Amino acid sequence: MLKTLLMLLSATFALGVRAASDNEVRLTLIETSDVHGNFFPYDFLAGGKPGSGSLARAATYIDSLRLARGDDSVILLDNGDILQGQPTAYYYNFIDTTATHLCADVLNHMRYDAVTVGNHDIEAGHDVYDRWARQCRMPVLGANAIRCKDGSPYFLPYTIIERHGIRVAVLGMITTGIPQWVPQNLWEGMEFQAIEDIANRYMPRLRHEADVVVGLFHSGMGNPERYTPLGESVAEAIARRVPGFDIIFCGHDHRIANRTVVNSEGGRTLILNPGANAEALAQAEITVRRDAEHGFTTMHVGGKTVDLRQQEPSETFMKRFEEPCNAVRKFVTEKVGRSRATMDTRPSFFGPSAFVDFIHEMQLQISGAEISFAAPLAFDATIARGDITVSDVFNLYRYENMLYVMELSGREIKDYLEFSYDGWTAQMTSPDDHLLRFRSDAANLKEPQQRLQTPNFNFDSAAGIRYTVDVRQPRGSRITILGMADGRPFCPDSTYRCALNSYRGNGGGRHLTEGAGIPAAELDRRTVWRSDRDLRYYMLQYIRRQGTVSPKPLDLWRFIPEDWAEKARKTDERLLDK
Repeated sequence: MLKTLLMLLSATFALGVRAASDNEVRLTLIETSDVHGNFFPYDFLAGGKPGSGSLARAATYIDSLRLARGDDSVILLDNGDILQGQPTAYYYNFIDTTATHLCADVLNHMRYDAVTVGNHDIEAGHDVYDRWARQCRMPVLGANAIRCKDGSPYFLPYTIIERHGIRVAVLGMITTGIPQWVPQNLWEGMEFQAIEDIANRYMPRLRHEADVVVGLFHSGMGNPERYTPLGESVAEAIARRVPGFDIIFCGHDHRIANRTVVNSEGGRTLILNPGANAEALAQAEITVRRDAEHGFTTMHVGGKTVDLRQQEPSETFMKRFEEPCNAVRKFVTEKVGRSRATMDTRPSFFGPSAFVDFIHEMQLQISGAEISFAAPLAFDATIARGDITVSDVFNLYRYENMLYVMELSGREIKDYLEFSYDGWTAQMTSPDDHLLRFRSDAANLKEPQQRLQTPNFNFDSAAGIRYTVDVRQPRGSRITILGMADGRPFCPDSTYRCALNSYRGNGGGRHLTEGAGIPAAELDRRTVWRSDRDLRYYMLQYIRRQGTVSPKPLDLWRFIPEDWAEKARKTDERLLDK
């Protein structure tokens, strides 16, 4: 009886939403973005402990919205980077490849109307994202991912969604930085063209075919003052430079945003970004007026972000996906070995650490290289002493990177490290200065990770050589390489085989290009070996073979003066922890 009453009330409210007057139609557009495999309210990187976000929580909110406003008044969109992150995605990417991909199943169940592709989705490789796209029952968009052979879009460029006579065009785009971060074989046959060029190409068609134009861009907000056509984050610049968008939903940079900007013709565009990990969603409300002479005209656009962290997971969702949830839980809790020591991320910010040096040791052993580069990919993770599970390995290494071996000269290795430590550490003038390079507004930022000027995944240290980092010196003069780890001399003019991940090897972070000064076009020629599988696969195999591992700092490098660095460490740790 109660359910029937709620349905009647809902239907009555929905009619009011659809027609506040005979001449108006109101629609609600919802965006999720950068979900990173967070389908369930559990953190499988922590073995399945309760998690803060998830599409299970989003489903509760979306179902209530549809019930209140009517299914036809809600449009649901996802903005990419959904096939990587939590082991839920990895399991259906690479372990169970015969079942319907869980991500497609979830999107179909939640009745998404359109989705875009993100750079981390491309990182999974053709076999994965092509299979996933075929299994999705909604349009998969990416107008600027172009087939090399004929110039056509690899994915659908846009879709028209019609609700109550209103035609809503959704134009999908992907960030153009993929060739800098992802091995070419994973995006073979595609090129990624400038978002502005593609938006200008399609806009006349979209304005002709639709009443409302929405951009669904896997690209961050960015800074219009530093805009470049092939920039990584360009959403605000496009809103200003390409008239015609009523709404642009963005993502990629994991930064919640709600901003309205004025374009070059005086029109207004709402820009929304829900952040990451399904901890929030973006909600736009749009009212369209019927006009006998001009058809439909947009009357009002407003937006907000909705925090999902206190939302109860949908019981229907959890029951529907109970079996795959249990399969993933079994996968991540599998024991692969034992560790004689605890590994923490945070010490790696301030010197050699068991956490990063364990990665170094594995990279060197797997590749046979002489020198290894690696960074702490997690901001704040711990792998406790004792049993090592699959989820611990995911915690140790967050991304589906391949392993490369590249040939670099001794001089290029030094310049690479100069660049890394310049982004990582400040130039100290006294022991009272910060060691880490913080943003100027760090003390006012809520999220500790955002207080760092350079993301911690770019804090590359080296193994295989011994060196010091003098934090009193400017960039270019901090690194002194004392010799190889085995006691041999290190020569600036010699060539060394260096192990590093594929993100870095393709130019990600600019350590090789801006730091070592190697032209981007030369990186492929410098790469003499590439792994067939992602690094986590090799790490799992390495630990299984070892049985018991003894991770410890290799102590191959140090900050000097050491007393300055130690005093600054205590201050900087407090700023990161508060």
